[in-house]
Parts: sequence; C-alpha cells; structure tokens
Amino acid sequence: MTVEVISQETQVAQVVVSQQPEAEEDLKIVVKEVEDKKVEDEPISKDVEKSSSYREESNFPSDLKEHEKKALSELKSKLEEAILGNNLFKKEEPKENAKEEPASEVTEEKVAEEQTEELKVEEEGETKPEEGTTEEKTIECVDAEEKEEGKEGSDVVCDEDKRVEIDEDISIWGVPLLPSKGGEGLDVVLLKFLRARDFKVNDAYEMVVKTLQWRKDFKADLILDEDLGSDLGSFAYMSGVDREGHPICFNIFGAFESNELYEKAFGTEEKHERFLRWRFQLMEKGIQKLDFKAGGVNSLLQINDLRNSTGPSKKELRVATKQAVGLLQDNYPEFVARNIFINVPFWYYAFNALLSPFLTQRTRSKFVVARPGKVTETLIKYIPVEEIPIQYGGLKRENDFEFSFDDSAVSELIIKAGSTATIEINATEVGATFIWDLTVLGWEVNYKEEFVPTDEGSYSIIVHKARKMSSNGEPIRNTFRTNEPGKIVLTIENYSSKKKKVLYRYKTKKSAF
Repeated sequence: MTVEVISQETQVAQVVVSQQPEAEEDLKIVVKEVEDKKVEDEPISKDVEKSSSYREESNFPSDLKEHEKKALSELKSKLEEAILGNNLFKKEEPKENAKEEPASEVTEEKVAEEQTEELKVEEEGETKPEEGTTEEKTIECVDAEEKEEGKEGSDVVCDEDKRVEIDEDISIWGVPLLPSKGGEGLDVVLLKFLRARDFKVNDAYEMVVKTLQWRKDFKADLILDEDLGSDLGSFAYMSGVDREGHPICFNIFGAFESNELYEKAFGTEEKHERFLRWRFQLMEKGIQKLDFKAGGVNSLLQINDLRNSTGPSKKELRVATKQAVGLLQDNYPEFVARNIFINVPFWYYAFNALLSPFLTQRTRSKFVVARPGKVTETLIKYIPVEEIPIQYGGLKRENDFEFSFDDSAVSELIIKAGSTATIEINATEVGATFIWDLTVLGWEVNYKEEFVPTDEGSYSIIVHKARKMSSNGEPIRNTFRTNEPGKIVLTIENYSSKKKKVLYRYKTKKSAF
C-alpha cells in the first residue's frame, strides 16, 4: 500500500511498532521492499520536484516542452519501426524436443513424393523453379505486391525463405498504436508512459512493450467479458465523478474485516487469482469511462477508506495488495489523478514516517490524507457533495429515485460560531410533497424541522424534534406533505466556537390528484 507525505517524526513510528509487536516484522518487510524499489525508480524532473501539490499535466502538443515533444516523436518512431518490423512481441522459442531431419538423409517416401510432384508439373506444362530463384521469392511475396497495388490484405514482410504478417491493428485500451494510422488518443496514451519514465524514451518504450506483453499473457483485453461475480463489490466499486469529471473508484479496506469476504478473496490460490482478475476488471471498467483526448478526462480518482482496516497484520491481504499495486504501477501508468486516503488510523502514520523518504515527489504530490474527523471536508474539496456517498457526509444515496445529479442545485449556508440560522422552504401549494437533503461540515450542531402555516390561527407542526447532529450520524433527508399553505423551517444552532458550513437542497413533488 502506498502512502502520502505527512510531517511526522520517525520516533512516532518507533512508538507504534513497540506498541504493536506483531506488526514489527511486517513493517520491516515493507520498508525493505520500498528501499529496493527506490533503487529501480528514476528521478523525476525538476519541474515536478518544485510542485507542492499535483496538477494534471496538459496533453495538448502546444503545451509540451521541446524535450517532451522530441521524446514523444522518438517514441512514436520506435513504435512504428517495431510494429512494421514485427518486433513488438517476444518471439516464441523453438521446442527443445523438435528434431530437424538431416539434410543428407533421403527416404524412399521423399523420393516418391518428389517424383510425383515433378510428374504433375510436366503434365500441366509448367516448369518447377529452382530453389532460391527469383520466381520462388515472388510467389512467397505475392501478398506484399497485392498490398502495393492497392488490394486489401495484411502487410507482409518477406525474406529469402519466409513471410510474416504485420498486425497494423494492434491497440491498447482501444487506441491504435501504429503512429502512421494517426489514431486519436495515441499521444495521450504515450505521454502516460513517457511521464511514468520521466520522458526517457528507451525506458518508456520498454514499459510499453512489457505492458503489451503482460496484457497478452494476462488476457486483459478479454477481462471485461468475464463473469467474476459481484461478491467482492463491497471492497471496491466505481461511483460518480469528481469536480473535474474524473470517474471515482472507492476502495473499502475495512470490508475484509469480514472473515467470509476474506475467505472468498484469499482462501485459496485460485481465489487469490480470481480476486486479482476482478480488481483489474474494475480498473478496465473505469478506463472505459475515459475519452483519451488532449483536453478530456484521462485518469481516475481513487478513494481509499482505511476505517476498520486490518492493517499490515494479515499476510494474504498484504501480499495481494502489494501484487495488485505493483501490476497497476507497471501496466497502468499515470491513470490516477489523485489518491485520497480517508479514516486514516494511527498505524498509517507510522508507515508514512518510515516510507515517505523513499517515494518520489510525483507520487507523493498526488496523495491526500484525511483523519476520521475531516473526511467530508477533505472530500468536498475534490468531489461535489451530490457525488459523495452519505456514509462520508455527502448527499449521494444508493438507488436514489428522488434526486438526480442534474435536477437539484445545492445551496450553501455559513453559520458563525455561537449563532443560529434558519432555512425556509416556501410551501404554498396545498397537497404537494416537499423533500430535502441537508449536511453540515464539521457536524456538532443542534437541528430541528417544523412547518409554520401562513394562517396565524393555525398551529405549527413539528416535523422533527430538535436533535444533535454529530459525526456518527448521516446527512438529513426528510419529506413533508402540506395540507395548507405555509413554509418549512429548518433551524441549525451552531453551539461550537468554529463556524459551520451547511449544504442543502430541496424539491417539490406535486400531487397527482
């Protein structure tokens, strides 16, 4: 598991390890793994080192620096040459048990076969060309000549004794890789590999080749059609988009507190392999939502919920996480715009203090950490409140048929410390049903709901009596049907010493009668 930079002393890590002796060996193993990885990692560019926070780099050619444009051009040339030369994938080794027939050995069957062939040629009035003549080579290269004449067919590479078909349609994530085809999105894809290797062309090319080989061996292009079940969906799922349109992937590590789910994921080697394929299937589903355009959405947002996480103590989870993260880093470069860790437990800070010196600035700058009391405030910086699930203080509910993302604007109200504010919803239409959502950033307020009739002779109705809203609760949703004109009044009392932000929305459902 990767971590974000937080200003913590190494002494903190030592204290935590001493308090959790069963995790000490795991910590040592992880630190050693990261130290080894550090040797392999290339240093990042000075431009990134100066950045205090990560911002996605532009994919427009005009925004690239000269050395970046040059690197992109060189990588395209290498790919073109490799694809047309059929050198992109490793060649299959000849089988060890295969035995070639000695050239000097002539069997009776061979002699009879050659005589029969010569007889056929004479009967048809043709002359069999001698071995190695131009005519024989022409026969071998006929497909290439047809291609040159404009006829349909695959490209063919010819030498003296063989021909090899060229796959011009080779692609990755639906983007054709042959540069001369001019496929839309190729620059965006190649820039991901170049940035992952600090614009070192040879390293980026090797990464592309290894990724293509891995996808071929792993059968990654077929994974979307596989039925891997839905029982692991409580661990990770795609839901919503952030403020910049990035699809959001939620990873719920506390889900493995369930022994049943843990057994389903890691009980056997076969289940472990299925878990990995399921996780990569989810990644591929997220990539399907990207558009691979210069000004488009080309990466995901990751939310990692560490509440009730088992931490480093469960070996199978640690091994699977390390394996998945390694494969994601090697084969899905620059596909994460930002990594947000929420509900971070204390042991995480120990890991951070130990591991952060070994992480690159590019990696660290993408990471954000939020302790349990700051989850909603942190998420709302990057995600609209309508897209934040209610368990994280947002307004998004599963299978919500009342509100959609587009039909209800969210309003904002600031309440000063030690003051009270009200939200009034005009309810003048008799028989209509009013629905509202409300959440408070920072919680710790008193809240009540009532209906106040327009007729002064009528009595106010308590919709919901006063209660305390704390961080352990969920955002408010309630409804009220009017029998007379009036208004719905929501009262929020901020009794703390800090100001609070209230986010709310409402809508009216007219009566069908």
